[in-house]
Amino acid sequence: MLVIFSSQASANITMFGDIGVQLLKMMGHSGTVPSAILAKDVPAALANLEVALGVAEQQPESEEPTDYTEVTSFVRLSHRALPLIDLLKAAVKDESNVQWTNNN
Repeated sequence: MLVIFSSQASANITMFGDIGVQLLKMMGHSGTVPSAILAKDVPAALANLEVALGVAEQQPESEEPTDYTEVTSFVRLSHRALPLIDLLKAAVKDESNVQWTNNN
């Protein structure tokens, strides 16, 4: 499954379902796909996500790569979240809703 995030303020963002749902939960949402956040609630969702990612960065990674082949494919969640963070910031600035759907 893919999760597609959209807002009138930004281009669409597509993520793998497990990562997308994890980020939704970090934003304080249930993780239900499809769903949406109203414009008035986007600043709080962005703040929740940034705090949760900051906490996650301070935790030791239990799945830290141990050899070169794993290192080349390892991407931290905070890096995967950057496009979504940009979309949320644009939505805050534009006072736009944020929606997400799956690829079905």
